[in-house]
Amino acid sequence: MRSLAFVAVFALASPALADDNVAGTYDVKLDETASTCDPKPETLSKGKLAITVKKTVVTVRLDKMFPMTGELKDGSISAKTTKIIGTAVMGLSARYSVAGHVDATGAVDLVLTAQYIRQDNNKPHCAQAWKVTGTRTK
Repeated sequence: MRSLAFVAVFALASPALADDNVAGTYDVKLDETASTCDPKPETLSKGKLAITVKKTVVTVRLDKMFPMTGELKDGSISAKTTKIIGTAVMGLSARYSVAGHVDATGAVDLVLTAQYIRQDNNKPHCAQAWKVTGTRTK
């Protein structure tokens, strides 16, 4: 019986991140990793990232972008905008998505992608991707 209690205490002390510990505000840096766009529709460099969690549904908001919603499982995040969003670039809309994780220290490591769509024919135009890294502030 003692060995079973020891195992239970050891499991509780493990550094695995519980899903409810992902929520918070993060200071992040965005580094562009890929683009098929010329010229590039968006230039992102740093900002605030907010993550909220309700059960297994996660909402991710990066500064002035529309919220992305999705799933959270074992600290791993997968979310996207629920609809195609108009952009500041004339003639282009976009669907944004984010995937990655938050570790037990509060460090976030995500990949943000933007798939741009032409408004005149609703066909894909180009895509951009950024590595999003940072730490929790709240």
